[in-house]
Formats: sequence, C-alpha cells, structure tokens
Amino acid sequence: MSVPDRSIDPRLLASAQEEFQRVGFLKAELKTICKNAGITTGALYKRYKGKEELFCAVVKDTTDALDRFIDSRSNVDFSNMSDEELINSWKMDEKHTLELFKTLWEFRDGFTLLIDKAAGTRYENYQHDFSFRMTKAYLQFYKAAKDRGLVNGEISKEEMHILCSSFWTAVYEPFIHGMSWNDIETHCKVICRFFDWTDAIEIN
Repeated sequence: MSVPDRSIDPRLLASAQEEFQRVGFLKAELKTICKNAGITTGALYKRYKGKEELFCAVVKDTTDALDRFIDSRSNVDFSNMSDEELINSWKMDEKHTLELFKTLWEFRDGFTLLIDKAAGTRYENYQHDFSFRMTKAYLQFYKAAKDRGLVNGEISKEEMHILCSSFWTAVYEPFIHGMSWNDIETHCKVICRFFDWTDAIEIN
C-alpha cells in the first residue's frame, strides 16, 4: 500500500491562507490555490472535500486556541477566588489586557480570516458568536460578584451582551485594519481608559 505524500500539506495550507486572506472565502478559487501550491486539484480533493473544509483546516489552530481561551474564562471556580480577586477581574489593567492582544497576535492570520474573511463558511458569524460566548463568561463573573454584594449595578443579559459586543469590537478592529504591534500597544492603553467595567457594573 502506498503512503500518502504529506509533504505538500504545509504549502497547500499556506497557499490557501494567502488566497483566503487576499480575496476572502467566497471569491477564493481552488484552482488558484492549487496552482500557487504547485499541486493538482486531484491532490487537494484527496485531502479535503471542498473549499470550506480547506478553510476550516487553515483556521483550526486558531479556533482551537480561542476555544481554550474562552474555556479558561468560562470554567472558573469562584469559591477559590477572594473578593479582591473578583473585583480585580473587572479592572481594565493594561498588562492583563495586553496579554489578550498577545494571544490574538500570535494567531493573527487565522483570527483575521475568522472575523473578516469567513463569509460563506460555518464561521461567517464568528464575531457575534465569540462575543456571545464571552458574554456568558462575563455574566458568571457578574453573578458571583453580585451574590457577594460587591456590585450595585443591575445589568440584564441583553445589556451585558451589548457591552461585551462593544468591547470585543474594539479588540477585533485593529486586526481587521492590519495595525502594527506598536499601534496595538497604544490601542490597548486607549481601550483600557475607555472601557470602565467597574463603573458599568458599579463595583462597591
């Protein structure tokens, strides 16, 4: 039995990523991807059923990393958190927020595809879906703080979703616009001044 030649996989994925980044999923053409990768369309179809499956393969490392990020914010044992730690989780600390940007920067190529080039794929609503999942995490932190009497503000699920969507849009935009890392560092300082969660939920 012959062993499949996997040596072409990296250049196929690199070619696909470049084409999706250049024109988006809907306008990308498999023949162009294959030509730039130096392979036949037959070789591509031995690996992927079609263009969407190829797109999903390109962004898989990114979606896996972001899923882990969301899980780390969603699966929290609040019984092990002090009141001070819970209060501090709402403060827009520049160092902490910059770590978030560093995570996204590491996966910036795939992240940009997900939030700006995925129309026509299962990920076309990724911006909204990501914000929705993060809203659920924020609500857990809010409820924990509320139960301890640490906040006075009354925030509904709908309002929290609006606030989270606003915040995460401010996080997405630098990647959509291709900002440099230096520009993102400056942007991080600005949004830390602009978004005051402790005021929004009225931390005691």
